[in-house]
Amino acid sequence: MVPVRKIMTKGVEKVDANMSVKDVAKIMKVKKIGSVLVEKDKDLIGIATETDIVRRLVADGNSPEGMQVKAIMSSPLLTVDIEKSVIDANDLMDKNHVRHLAVTEEGRIIGLVSCRDIMHPLYMEGEEW
Repeated sequence: MVPVRKIMTKGVEKVDANMSVKDVAKIMKVKKIGSVLVEKDKDLIGIATETDIVRRLVADGNSPEGMQVKAIMSSPLLTVDIEKSVIDANDLMDKNHVRHLAVTEEGRIIGLVSCRDIMHPLYMEGEEW
């Protein structure tokens, strides 16, 4: 089985819960990423994704300037252990209808895994699925 550690993204971007959605969207654009972890007082409290912005802001006709990211983020943050298999991560995403999971090692968040990571074929070279 391919472990999550082989496909995860390290160095996750974090933003403050009080930051405006507009500023978060700018960070996503500049860094070419689709999600950021949201923190309050150094505790990770959720994740904000492009989907959250579309469904909870744009579709409702709200302004990205006046809305804080904590109002549109997904919470609680779902996690998967670094040693779990890609299949375990996929099952967890499917069960909870999400496309991102925080990856933990010894209880500490160290990265993210997305459905795109799971679908990417590069990690399968020489490995049994």
